[in-house]
Amino acid sequence: MSLPQFEVQQPQTLGEALKILSEVKGAEPIAGGTNLMVDMRAGTHQPRVVVDVAALRDLHGIEVTDTEVIIGAATTIAEMLESPILAKHATVLVKACSSFANALIRNRATVGGNLVTAAPCSDTAPALLTLDAEVKLASVRGMRRVPLEKFLVNAFSTIRRSDELLVSVRFRIPSATATGAFRKMGLRKVSCMAKVDVAVLLDGDTTGRCTSARIALAAASPVAVRARAAEAALVGKALTPEAIAAAAALAAKAAAPRAGSEYKLRVVEALVRRLLAEAALALTRGGSNA
Repeated sequence: MSLPQFEVQQPQTLGEALKILSEVKGAEPIAGGTNLMVDMRAGTHQPRVVVDVAALRDLHGIEVTDTEVIIGAATTIAEMLESPILAKHATVLVKACSSFANALIRNRATVGGNLVTAAPCSDTAPALLTLDAEVKLASVRGMRRVPLEKFLVNAFSTIRRSDELLVSVRFRIPSATATGAFRKMGLRKVSCMAKVDVAVLLDGDTTGRCTSARIALAAASPVAVRARAAEAALVGKALTPEAIAAAAALAAKAAAPRAGSEYKLRVVEALVRRLLAEAALALTRGGSNA
């Protein structure tokens, strides 16, 4: 199917891009275009003006401060995979990126686009949820920072306003002893949409007790979610097989697959149990910096 007619505007600065979004009704930002162009070809999304923000310097790069990691929204999945900063401070996110589609798409797809699309099968969302990430939104009215968990509303729906642009994603540097794990279940090993995504991030003390637990799921609910009850069940307890099994059962209850996909509840429970066991073992060996 051919693309519908549309106008492309290429602002040279972030300010110019925000001005266009505020003044042109129906204008839609584009960076990698791996979702938007597919939707436009299918006729499910037909913006009359597309604002190309891919080259804006303000939206690129991965930096680290004393307390935070900040990722520009137009940073590609491939760039995230190659980042020494993420390799050091967010291996759970690197693992999620390594399962993302295929090399061609990873070279185009951006973290901002993946989050704004809010597809139920987003690979980066559950990993970033375990990192307690927040997004920064900009408009001509100013900036606002929103926890990712609140930014994602429903399938293909976020709280981003039409005149806003997601400019960055950030999260606090995890504890040096924290360890993360990610697993994707799909129909193929390469270039497949997730049937279930699970990310976990655990931390513990010298006695072997869990001090922090974050568990996030995608593709098993309309939007990526944290399994809060499962997390709470682990904190303060030794990471025994029994405690892990109980938490995995609670994690499955956080999922809400659509009718006909109830099998995902069993997949979620099995993956969570497996990843928690892996993370617990890594904690005993000193952790892996998330």
